[in-house]
Formats: sequence, structure tokens, C-alpha cells
Amino acid sequence: MVVGNISFVKDFVIVGFPGLQPHYYGLVSALLFFVYVCTVAGNAVFFVLFVMTKSLQKPVYYCIINLVVCDVLFSTTTLPKIISRYWFQDGTISFLGCFVQMFFVHYLGSVVSFVLALMAIDRYVAICYPLQYHRLMTNRNVLNLILGCWILGSACTLMLAIRAYHLPYCAENTIIHCYCDHVSITTLACTDRSLYSVPALISALAVLLGSLAVIVYSYCSIFVAVMRISSTRGRMKTFSTCSPQLIIIALFFLPRCFIYLSGNIGIKFNTDLRLVIIMMYSLLPPMINPLIYCLRTDEVKKVLRQFKKRKISISLLLL
Repeated sequence: MVVGNISFVKDFVIVGFPGLQPHYYGLVSALLFFVYVCTVAGNAVFFVLFVMTKSLQKPVYYCIINLVVCDVLFSTTTLPKIISRYWFQDGTISFLGCFVQMFFVHYLGSVVSFVLALMAIDRYVAICYPLQYHRLMTNRNVLNLILGCWILGSACTLMLAIRAYHLPYCAENTIIHCYCDHVSITTLACTDRSLYSVPALISALAVLLGSLAVIVYSYCSIFVAVMRISSTRGRMKTFSTCSPQLIIIALFFLPRCFIYLSGNIGIKFNTDLRLVIIMMYSLLPPMINPLIYCLRTDEVKKVLRQFKKRKISISLLLL
């Protein structure tokens, strides 16, 4: 069959969890709505703190604020439709809308990978080359690198989305997933998808493993540098500056690596369990990350205490 935009499918239907019984639809939709509200509210709080507090406007927090933006955009891209699927029994998404959703799912995931690698580089320079940190990791340099993350993330993702859009879709239109992604869409194409799936897999692994390689190298170097510190207290203090980033990195990379590796070594899950794992590593980090920023970062905790004191002072004045 000649590949071209000869699609007979006008829209797609997002199935979600195929084994979920109808009497659980309300519970699942309420849970997903709760996750969405918590994600938006938590990230909005950190965004407001960042904008209003000059002491937070420095390299590492510029990276975090980009993670905040990515988390909110990803949740807004994926959750409303699956919530609608279970709340209103409306899982239909337009043909173009599905590809737009697919683009943002992969684009935002790529940007997060690159930004996490940049955060690791920031800690690497701060700990291994402290005297050069303020010269190398200026706000301007970091903002340019972040811009590069957004541009680089769009390049391959846009190409994959355009190539997938022009495949012929003339049979099934049901997507066994909670949102549109490259694999779930291209498996519905009426053609040999190997020419499209292999470049997509290579691109995904390059982004994921490339970023992970930078992170592993950075933190191995940090570990070696920290172990050279004679004071135990000094070592613990230095490690504590890395702990928020390490938790965020682990939440993002470990489940994804587990899914990729399990597929390659023959470990198989039923569809519902696989989707639960994917939804957990896709949606829980955006909800949990603001807590990590606020509870594991000394500067943010200090800002929150200052806001709390101001609120108490205003309340006393009003009394």
C-alpha cells in the first residue's frame, strides 16, 4: 500500500484501561481529576514563589521552573481527555487533536530529559569546580542552554509526528492507552510500520539514554569529589544540595528504564498493569515534584517561612 495521507479514520477513541469495570469509572475519573488539580495547584505555588522572590531567580531554579512548566503542560495535554472518557463516557478525540497530543507528550518528555541533564551539570560544576561556577553557570548561560533544550526537543519530535500523520489509517481507531502516543497511533496504520517505529525508538533511546549518561557521569564525578571532603558534616551538607534533584531524576528515569528493559528481556505485563505503570511514572512526578522543591530545598523552605511570618503579622495587624 502506498504511504500517504489517505486516511479513512476521522477520529480516534481513547479506551484507557480496557479491563476496567464501568462501576469504577467514577472513582477513576475523580482520582485523575484530583491528581490534575494537585499538579496545577502545587506547581502554581512554586511558580508564584519563583516570580515574587528574587533570591530564587538563579540557575538551578530556572531549571526547576522549566520543569514546572513542562509538568503543567503535560498534565493539561493528557488528563482532561482521559477524565472525560471516564466521567462523561466521551473518549473521542479528533484525528488532528490526537497527533497534536502525541507531539506534546513526546516533546515535553524530551525537554524534561534535557533539563534534568542540565540540572545535573549545574550540580557538577557547583561541586567539582566551585571557583568557576559563577563564571560558567550565569543566568544568561543557563537560560540559553534551557532554550536549547526546548529547541532540540522539538526537532526530532516534530519530524516523528509529521511522518506518523501521513500514514494511512483505514481500519481500527481505538487507542488502547490513556492518551495518544507514537506507538499506540502508528500500530493502527494500514502499512508496514517498521520504517517508522525504528527511527522513533532510536530517537527515544537517544534522548533518554543520552540524558541519563550525562546525569550518571555528573553524579559519579560529584560522588568522587564529595568523598574527598575530610569532614563528615561537609560531605552530608554537600550531598543534601543534590538530594532534591536525585529524587526528581529517579522518579523520571527509573520507571521508564524499567519499562524499556522489561520489554527487551521478555518480561510481559497485562495491558492494564502496563498502563497503570505508565500513568504512575507520567503523572505522579508532576504532582510530587512541587513537594520535593518545597520540602527538600533549604532556600525554598526559608522563603515559605518568610511568607508564613508575613501572613501572621498581617493577621495580627488586622486584629
